[in-house]
Amino acid sequence: MIRDNIVEDIENDDVLKEECGVFGIYNNDNNESGRIAYYGLFALQHRGQESCGIAVTDDTVVKQYKDMGLVPDVFSDDVIEKLTGKIAIGHVRYSTAGGSLRQNAQPLVSRYVKGTLALAHNGNLVNAHELREELQQQGMIFQTTIDSEVIACEIAKERVKCASIEDAVEHIMHKIKGSYSIVVMSPRKLIGCRDPLGMRPLCLGKLDNSYIIASETCALDGVGAEFVRDIEPGEIVVIDKDGLRSIKTHCKKVPSRMCIFEYIYFARPDSVIEGVSVYESRKEAGRQLAQQHPVEGDIVIGVPDSGISAAIGYSEESGIPYGIGLVKNRYIGRTFISPSQGQREIGVKIKLNALRQAVEGKRVIMIDDSIVRGTTVARLVNTLRLAGAKEVHMRVSSPPFLWPCYYGTDVPSKEKLIACKYPIDEIAKVVGVDSIGYLGLEKLHDIAKGAKCGFCDACFTGNYPTDIPLYSDEEAKDEAEIRKSPKFTLC
Repeated sequence: MIRDNIVEDIENDDVLKEECGVFGIYNNDNNESGRIAYYGLFALQHRGQESCGIAVTDDTVVKQYKDMGLVPDVFSDDVIEKLTGKIAIGHVRYSTAGGSLRQNAQPLVSRYVKGTLALAHNGNLVNAHELREELQQQGMIFQTTIDSEVIACEIAKERVKCASIEDAVEHIMHKIKGSYSIVVMSPRKLIGCRDPLGMRPLCLGKLDNSYIIASETCALDGVGAEFVRDIEPGEIVVIDKDGLRSIKTHCKKVPSRMCIFEYIYFARPDSVIEGVSVYESRKEAGRQLAQQHPVEGDIVIGVPDSGISAAIGYSEESGIPYGIGLVKNRYIGRTFISPSQGQREIGVKIKLNALRQAVEGKRVIMIDDSIVRGTTVARLVNTLRLAGAKEVHMRVSSPPFLWPCYYGTDVPSKEKLIACKYPIDEIAKVVGVDSIGYLGLEKLHDIAKGAKCGFCDACFTGNYPTDIPLYSDEEAKDEAEIRKSPKFTLC
């Protein structure tokens, strides 16, 4: 069968990987900034599970701690007790540019002629390659393979010529291209900025007398803070002893193009981005699917976690009962001992197992957020059939992936995308479902109707909002290739 030819080792799942998450606090109430950042990162854990870190300052000294692993594993209570200070920034990471290496964990803390700079970044620069080469030609030594270090170096270089750190950030935004939501910490200031396209979310909150900057509103909820507003595309927010102020020289220069996949997959369902509930947007995607691709069935199930909200919407629109058909093991990290050739099905069940009592003898409508290579879907379909599902119909709450992403979403090169290899009706045969239906491209932006922004949908349309990198997708996303390239030499 064709399906057998696409099954790969379990650790090579074709599910999309999360983004990164950033958090910052300027604390006017106490010195517990490190602990608050810890809880903020815990709320943002869905955006990255490879590494995490926190840096704090008490007006003079910057302390940091970071490592590979999940937030509760990296930070013990003893570590948090030492991370006291007025200002803190934090980061959870999934690698898109640069590899899954300890030296690539963030925040990055740099000491330079003007003092100390700490930075945490969510996104990808499309011109990082050129900027890094230029900096290396000027004698710069890099300690990591991530484009976030390029940003830090550019800020430090510019700061030597500027009156303030915020001026340096404002100046380098003319130079760096791509997607970025950044928190920057100097010994006395917290700065947040968002790229002029607003491709990655960033919001501002208030906790008593303290200000917070975070990737998502769920992080504000997690620390008991009040949502103030979204930081505008191109805006720089500066927080210091004098309060909060904004620099908007980069605002409204170009139409905003936030990544539509924040609503489909990346963000937590309890977050609100640009005025739109992520949960409601996913339900709307499910409702649209039910209208566009109706099918007779006995139960609607969602693939945990991001397919669940869309499944509820499909169920409500179609009248077909929603149920739990797949159970997720929430104690599995990104990697575990991979099964041998004959044990792949065991490996699948370790991560996601079918609930036989819910699906046996039934026509199952399975909702997921996307299909990348098709291997994971094929395994899930086989799991459902082994549990006794009579029919399995697949509905996808996004259009087919046809183009790679250069802005931080882990969409691979075209030759690895199943929708670039097969027509839609053939994809159903490849993954082993009785029918398949994708969200129509014409309805994609409707799932976040009312949002105060435009959207980037380049992974579906090829309509990129910036120039794309000249180097290959594999060089940008494969650590082995990065290490081989003299332009990305590890120092």
